[in-house]
Amino acid sequence: MPRGKKQQQDDDLIGRVLALKELLTYQAHTVVSRALVQKEKGSVTMFAFDKGTGLSEHTSPLDAMVQVLEGEAEIIIAGKAHRVKEGEMLIMPTEKPHSLKAVEKFKMLLTMIRPETTQAPE
Repeated sequence: MPRGKKQQQDDDLIGRVLALKELLTYQAHTVVSRALVQKEKGSVTMFAFDKGTGLSEHTSPLDAMVQVLEGEAEIIIAGKAHRVKEGEMLIMPTEKPHSLKAVEKFKMLLTMIRPETTQAPE
């Protein structure tokens, strides 16, 4: 999906039982994404990465949890590398630089949640 365009929730998924791994197919030499839920407080997006593709280092103001659905990825958080495989998950903290690369083709579910803001007592 081109940067700058806001993903919309995929309303055709609501109220249906679906095989998660089958919602996206791999495309050669690229990363494919599909927004499953898009709300003000967070989102759930599925990604399919071809081997060797990835996301360059960046930060996010949201808490993020990666669940690997198939394959394997290397995720680097604040300089520390983690290998994450099918059936495993990794939480990426807010504002920590992170990147990822497909060690082999892999699919992941990315859940992003806006941290609660603390309000001063009245």
